[in-house]
Amino acid sequence: MFEQKDLECLDPGYFEIICMNDRDVTIMSRNIGYVWYIHNPEYPLPGSCIIFHKHKVSHPYHQHGRSNTLRQAVRSIKSYD
Repeated sequence: MFEQKDLECLDPGYFEIICMNDRDVTIMSRNIGYVWYIHNPEYPLPGSCIIFHKHKVSHPYHQHGRSNTLRQAVRSIKSYD
């Protein structure tokens, strides 16, 4: 489950925040326009995140990877951009 302190790593200058709640974050990179979806299922461990992205809004998501925290997921996205 994402807490407010976790969500603070989402820089609105770098990302357009589309949707966010305690388990899901959907953002669009202002750099290359990819849409990113980060899901926190809390299984098998609390804090684990699954990162998906798509190249265009009309495309389906595909899995990009996993991370232990939202902050790590954001670092992974920025390094991909």
